Amino acid sequence: MATMASHTPVPDPTVATASQQLTVGFDLDMTLIDSRPGIKAAYQALSAETGTYVDADAAITRLGPPLEQEIRRWFPEERVAEVSDLYRELYPAHAITGTLAMPGAREAVAAVQRHGGRAIVVTAKYEPNAKLHLAHLDIGADAVIGSLWAEAKAEALRAHGASVYVGDHTGDVRGAQTADALSVAVATGPCGADELRAAGANVLLDDLTGFPAWLEGYVAERARRAAP
Repeated sequence: MATMASHTPVPDPTVATASQQLTVGFDLDMTLIDSRPGIKAAYQALSAETGTYVDADAAITRLGPPLEQEIRRWFPEERVAEVSDLYRELYPAHAITGTLAMPGAREAVAAVQRHGGRAIVVTAKYEPNAKLHLAHLDIGADAVIGSLWAEAKAEALRAHGASVYVGDHTGDVRGAQTADALSVAVATGPCGADELRAAGANVLLDDLTGFPAWLEGYVAERARRAAP
């Protein structure tokens, strides 16, 4: 799928060059996986377990930020840590099998690896549960780093030398910017194309089906800039 809008296709060559191994970071929820059915089921289980109403349909429209932000809508502050831990315990039994791969997700990860690169997942989700999703859906990421949101995602992106970060939320754009990585946004989550563009996304795609073609151009431009 063609890019909807883009700025420069690669960052400054002093930041990303062909002499560095290609590393691309991906967000998880609503970027690589459509976790809405599973998360809805997990919230319904949490509500039944605690006896506290949680509007699961509303909750799945706000995916992206850390779990605790949603839990605070339904539980008093003194219970947030306890209830968040309970949700994470309930999650594997209720959320994994109902979750689907986003269109183009496997192909996007494979495209990075086909170019000799590493595809890492950097997500706000609890890391063990993120790994369960990827294993269940056979999405072969090279590394998974959890419990990082927005600007904090830059910690993992820098540590792994990522020059590109792909996500669906304005928080993902900020994470890429903080890491001095190229922000590739997909309009498949709660943030619309205009919002992602306004946040400063360098490249905007309809969804991940357009990512392999974009990556071809990105890799070619890296090589061209690095050529003597």
